[in-house]
Amino acid sequence: MAGALNRWLLQERVNDLLLRKFDTPAPAISFEFVPPRTNMMEQRLWHCIRRLAPLSPHFVSVTYGAGGTTQAGTFSTVLRMKQETDLALAAHLTCAGTTRRDVDDLARRYWAAGIRHIVALRGDPPTGSANATPQPGGYAYASDLVAGLRRIADFEISVAAYPETHPAALGPDADLDNLKRKLDAGATRAITQYCFDTKTYLRFFDRCLAAGITAPIIPGIMPVSNYGQIVRFSALCGVTIPDWLTELFEGTVENPELRRIIASIVAVEQIRTLQAYGLNAFHISTLNRSDLTYAIAHLLGARPAGQHAA
Repeated sequence: MAGALNRWLLQERVNDLLLRKFDTPAPAISFEFVPPRTNMMEQRLWHCIRRLAPLSPHFVSVTYGAGGTTQAGTFSTVLRMKQETDLALAAHLTCAGTTRRDVDDLARRYWAAGIRHIVALRGDPPTGSANATPQPGGYAYASDLVAGLRRIADFEISVAAYPETHPAALGPDADLDNLKRKLDAGATRAITQYCFDTKTYLRFFDRCLAAGITAPIIPGIMPVSNYGQIVRFSALCGVTIPDWLTELFEGTVENPELRRIIASIVAVEQIRTLQAYGLNAFHISTLNRSDLTYAIAHLLGARPAGQHAA
């Protein structure tokens, strides 16, 4: 009985969100994909791409693994997407543990292939390394990488921002100064690390404005497709898991349908709240799972071209 009641309450929340969409314009959404490591993962990635492409996202990005471990996979995935889709593409590019020459060569290959948007990151340390010490003559920081990309070609450049402060930063002010350096070096926009506390997001945006940052800052949104996985990943990157989120996912291990409903509501509610404060662009991590991302986009008003409600 309690399970049926919970399902009814969740469905009522979905209905409320659907009604509210008519009062709030659909936001500009972009998607993040992960390069595959196996044939099965590649099949899932391409199913996800083909499912989400008709929603006409503002752009899509393809990530790197830690220490650049998926550099070849990122490059090949982006090029295949360029050949087989009409999506606006952004390739992640990191500089940790890599020579400047190698980074510059890869950037030139992207430009020659028609890729005009780079997500420029320092990146994680290579596997087995304690820190992201640059190669001799390499780019030490993301701001250096941004400046280097600007010398190579007229890229559109996105950089990272951290509402809860980067784990390696000396503090919030130092982290904000670093964001300013990246934007001053020529970055077009910033995309934030995901954050589940909307108040933390809003405080961060207020601090950015007070610091004179006027470039667009796009909130990163992480749908909780796997609660345990998100907890482990968040611990590594300094993201707080609120108690209310833990409580929502209690008792859902054996109920994937309920997990998807909860994850959809959490993501859409966060986006709608941020829209109420004037934000209207969001970058959604898909983790190459199309159903949950598609449901969130649908609730936000995204539809394939020519599709209307019956």
